[in-house]
Amino acid sequence: MAASRTTPTRRVLDRLSLSERTFVADALRTETVGGVLLLLAAVTALVWVNVPALHDSYESVSHFHFGPAALGLDLSVAHWAADGLLAIFFFVAGIELKRELVAGDLKDPRTAALPVIAALCGMVVPALVYTLTNLTGGGSLAGWAVPTATDIAFALAVLAVIGTSLPNALRAFLLTLAVVDDLFAILIIALFFTDDLNFAALGGALAGLAVFWLLLRKGVRGWYVYVPLALVVWALMYNSGVHATIAGVAMGLMLRCTRREGEEHSPGEHIEHLVRPLSAGLAVPLFALFSAGVAVSGRALAEVFTQPETLGVVLGLVVGKAVGIFGGTWLAARFTRAELSEDLAWPDVFAVSSLAGIGFTVSLLIGELAFEGDQVLTDSVKAAVLTGSLVAAVLATVLLKLRNAKYQALWAAEERDEDLDGIPDIYEQDDPAYHLRMAEIYERKAAEHRRLAEVAGGAGVGDDGPA
Repeated sequence: MAASRTTPTRRVLDRLSLSERTFVADALRTETVGGVLLLLAAVTALVWVNVPALHDSYESVSHFHFGPAALGLDLSVAHWAADGLLAIFFFVAGIELKRELVAGDLKDPRTAALPVIAALCGMVVPALVYTLTNLTGGGSLAGWAVPTATDIAFALAVLAVIGTSLPNALRAFLLTLAVVDDLFAILIIALFFTDDLNFAALGGALAGLAVFWLLLRKGVRGWYVYVPLALVVWALMYNSGVHATIAGVAMGLMLRCTRREGEEHSPGEHIEHLVRPLSAGLAVPLFALFSAGVAVSGRALAEVFTQPETLGVVLGLVVGKAVGIFGGTWLAARFTRAELSEDLAWPDVFAVSSLAGIGFTVSLLIGELAFEGDQVLTDSVKAAVLTGSLVAAVLATVLLKLRNAKYQALWAAEERDEDLDGIPDIYEQDDPAYHLRMAEIYERKAAEHRRLAEVAGGAGVGDDGPA
């Protein structure tokens, strides 16, 4: 009788592979620095607007127009930040998504199911919370998409500030969630926030994208080719009525993110490495500077919790995100018969789900699009985004700090490198060469201990005590 084969248990949020760990560490390092700059930009905007002596100067700078009017690009500084600079952010998001689809966690459908389901539930539930709140309170349903987005840079900035040693698997889960989240946010913007279409400009933009793709396929290199072409495509997309950030993500998705023989990095990885600091360190903080400037007062904060539109945003971010992502993760694990990593517990997943309630950059953008033409309600919704993100950050901080001792132990195990070869020991347990190196290290330590013991023993024998 043949021996029965046992199928290995599939684990949810298990340890990353070494290559994925390296990529995630590099990406999160840049996003964390960008997140701190984003936080500083938001605080600067709030101070700039709420100090009476500075308020008028903020309005003057934010509404200052420049650009070629003949090309339909005589825009305000705030408009350039939202439509221009955020195109760089979405370009990087497009590259991230492409890499995940062809070389990352989303390549394997079974592995991809978890973050995709979690991200979808993390967008649907906040939208439902907002909708129910406004149906009950008689508010506008236009802002249903505002609480659906997660700001990965701001979330990582919170992690950096509170100093928690979150394991790499949870950090990667948060990053992948944000990538999928960005994809659906882009679809929402394209489908629900597109103005009257200018088909001539749209045709020109699509033609430009086709040329961009052909140049990539032919292996043409040189920033002096692609940057001017990208600017033309962006300008045509803006004038078409489709939100201009769509041009950024479309070009990002076209880049090749698989490595060929002899390549250390794929073109997509190389360009992302160059552009990500520009996105995280300049584009997104400047957008925050000219979008987060809302008047804050006791009355304004009280209204956040009394108006149905703003209350829906806060509840969507704080309650909807946490419940949606946690519930989606649990359901995905339950129905795929996967088990949670033995190093983690479900409260860890809920804590990270709460952290995903920090919706800043894309939430502010969608808020501006949803209530365009109503500046008072737009500012109220922005205040609600800031409030909801702050509450989510505080809640996640408390939950993560409760488990921080466990995280520190996991982090130390993941980072330990006793043989000093640059590779964490936990990834070398099946390598005989590693165990030989460790045997030599232990033998040298043992020899040193024996020598010290002999020296100490010799000193004891020669000591006759006091005279």
